[in-house]
Amino acid sequence: MKIAVVTGASSGMGREFVLQLGYFYKNLDEIWVIARRRERLVELAEKSRVPLKIFDGDLQKKKVYKKLCEALKEEQPDIRMLVNSAGFGKSGAVTELAKEEFRAQPDMVDLNCRALTRMTLLCLPYMKKGSRIVNLASAAAFCPQPLFAVYAATKSYVLSFSRALGAELAYRGIRVTAVCPGPVDTEFFDVSGKLENPLKKLTMAQAPKVVHRALKDSRAGKAVSIYGVPMKAAYLGAKLVPHGPIIRSLYRER
Repeated sequence: MKIAVVTGASSGMGREFVLQLGYFYKNLDEIWVIARRRERLVELAEKSRVPLKIFDGDLQKKKVYKKLCEALKEEQPDIRMLVNSAGFGKSGAVTELAKEEFRAQPDMVDLNCRALTRMTLLCLPYMKKGSRIVNLASAAAFCPQPLFAVYAATKSYVLSFSRALGAELAYRGIRVTAVCPGPVDTEFFDVSGKLENPLKKLTMAQAPKVVHRALKDSRAGKAVSIYGVPMKAAYLGAKLVPHGPIIRSLYRER
């Protein structure tokens, strides 16, 4: 049985991957979707071209991994693509976020880094030549981001992990792509906080286009997928310009 696995499938980029996967993989038997909001996944199943197998649960807790592990052992599927899309961001100074009641900063690290790594290691034994791993990073990974420090650091981890993992898996014919979009018009900003930067508002991308680019780049075996000229320029700029001046341009001490 050929399947794809998508985390964070109830909204945003993860949901869009589910909707587009059927066009890119004509022979998929199922897409296994993972997210906390079961009702969203049930609604998504009605729109998907490929049958969905639903795993509702929190990737910061053990229960969903246990259910997934049991299903993998029982069905022994051929995982053609893993999309690690689950994650969130929260803007604000590190010291200010630390005063808030909820665990925004450790939860970001746990979901954006640990859960992604755990899902990858869980699925890898069921992947073979031609399989693909797509990890949702961000253009924030290119350079440290004041007022977005923890989120940017987690996405730097995703980018670095993806590049290194891709090198390790090349001999098996498994390709890894880190997707590094700029601002995307999704529910992400409902949690992270409204986008105030005028330049970032101008570069806001639409999820369907970003996902379409990511799937094409994954098929081509590219290590990094970047949508749009502004983000490609940012990627190049972060390589050519020392991070110090960039950080100072992004933030002036209040």
